[in-house]
Amino acid sequence: MTRIGFAYNQKPEPEAADAAAELSRADEEPPSTAGGTHAAVAALVAPAPDDEFAEWDSAETIDAVARALARHGEVIRLEARDDFPERLRAERPDIVFNIAEGLRGPNREAHVPAICEFYGVPYSGSDPFTLALCLDKARTKEILRANDVPTADWVLVRSAAEIDAALERRWRFPLFAKPVHEGSSKGITERNFAADADALRAIVLDLLERYQQPVLVERFLPGQEFTCGVLGNGAAARVLPIVGMNFDALPSGAVPIYGFEAKWLWDRPENPLDIFSCPARISDTLRAEIERVVLRAYDVLGCRDWSRVDVRLDANGKAHIVEVNPLPGILPDPADNSCLPKAARAAGLDYDALIGAALDAAAARLGVRLGSAA
Repeated sequence: MTRIGFAYNQKPEPEAADAAAELSRADEEPPSTAGGTHAAVAALVAPAPDDEFAEWDSAETIDAVARALARHGEVIRLEARDDFPERLRAERPDIVFNIAEGLRGPNREAHVPAICEFYGVPYSGSDPFTLALCLDKARTKEILRANDVPTADWVLVRSAAEIDAALERRWRFPLFAKPVHEGSSKGITERNFAADADALRAIVLDLLERYQQPVLVERFLPGQEFTCGVLGNGAAARVLPIVGMNFDALPSGAVPIYGFEAKWLWDRPENPLDIFSCPARISDTLRAEIERVVLRAYDVLGCRDWSRVDVRLDANGKAHIVEVNPLPGILPDPADNSCLPKAARAAGLDYDALIGAALDAAAARLGVRLGSAA
């Protein structure tokens, strides 16, 4: 029987009904990263969240993944705690299925696969370099731009002293600012929209202080937004049915983005937000363009097995890569609107089949033979 190590980070139990509780479902990075704010929704914007563990997975998600993996072999849970290296070395699984996000540092998502490589244990998903690269939004954009993959213009602000220099570029507002090394809605709220230079200065100063890392400032793309799941490797890599964003479903006056407020405040299981269409209702020509740009980004960034790629159109309707997430969110409950499982369901893959497809892609790439728990 194949021994499948399962590497993950589990959210700590919520302590009280505070801002952190709003993130109890935050297993994935939202697609949107550019937008604006309006007085009509100002009262609905959440306070700055305590989002330290936003990227980690809930017990429900971890259990669902473990059940799916159990169809292919014996599952050995390897929570990515301080003792992970010792446990990995002792267990020596045939393959590790990795969804661990890590906690600290700009290379945190690379820690588990790097340890697997150190001990010679095969693992699923992208390698340490790609995981670290894609968590650095500025470096990601540099690689995309160098390979002629469209992405919005940007500037990186490393300190308060650099804000004025950034403004000297004579940007056309509005702009959007966000921490360069974060995911899972961390630092991405309607506050981050900048309609003018004064607003941008205040936003960047706040983000620099709160997240203690550089801030990416990028041009707002006013067109439609999509998120695209990718499965497979090389010529076999395929884009799942594209998920489109219906921003008309947001509260009146809201920013046309899928950020913190849309995801965790306005979209609740008891009052779901009808924001998604999957497959997206777009022309075959646009679908083909998006798929081409997405697969090109997936390739040049070195993604493996699966990823979620976020796309937005510019004023001329041209598709641009917004972000690439090689550790995509995979909430099992359809009510939670997790985009990769949603796309998989539209392709005829239930949750177990989605997890199995990612595992199969990794096993085929690595030459690992999967067995069965039966």
